[in-house]
Amino acid sequence: MSTDSQEPTRRDFIYIAAGSFAAVGGAAALWPMIDQMNPDASTLSLASIEIDLSPIEEGQAITVMWRGKPVFIRHRTAKEIASATEVALADLPDPVARNENLEADAPATDPNRVGEGKEKWLVLIGICTHLGCIPKGQRVGDARGEYGGWFCPCHGSHYDTAGRIRKGPAPRNLDIPPFSFISDTKIKIG
Repeated sequence: MSTDSQEPTRRDFIYIAAGSFAAVGGAAALWPMIDQMNPDASTLSLASIEIDLSPIEEGQAITVMWRGKPVFIRHRTAKEIASATEVALADLPDPVARNENLEADAPATDPNRVGEGKEKWLVLIGICTHLGCIPKGQRVGDARGEYGGWFCPCHGSHYDTAGRIRKGPAPRNLDIPPFSFISDTKIKIG
C-alpha cells in the first residue's frame, strides 16, 4: 500500500512564499490604477446643491449646474400651471412622470412633475431626451414651442409647461432630478 502524502520540502515552501509575494505585489501595483477611477473631490462636492428661490420672480426661470447637467428651475405662472393640469394623460406621448422622487411608473400628471404643495416650482434636468441637446425656453424671448414650455430647435421637440414631451422625436419627458424643499424658498437637489 503506497501513500502519496509526503512531508513538505523546502522547495514547496519557497514556491508558496514566492507566489504569495507575487500576488501581494500585483495587487499593490494595481491599486493606484483602480483608485484613480473614483470620482474627483470636486465631483463629490456637487453631489447635492442648495438653491435659493427667493430672487426668482413669477414667470422667470434659472439654470443651475448639478453633476455636470443643466437643471431648469421655473417659477410658473397660474396660467402655466392651469395649462399643464388641463392636459389629459391620453394626449401625452410619454405617460410616465420620470420623477426620481416618485415610483418609476407614476403617471405624468402635473402634480407628479412638481413638489407636493409647491405647484408653482418646476425643477427639470434640461437635456432633450432625443439626442441630448439643451432645449430653449429658459430665457425671456426664447422660443418656447407650441405648448409654452421648452423647444429643442435641433430636431423640433416641443415640451409643455410641465416639461412633458408633446410633439417631435423626443421619446420621453424631461427628467425630474431628486430634490426636496428645505424651506419655502430653498431647495436641495441631489
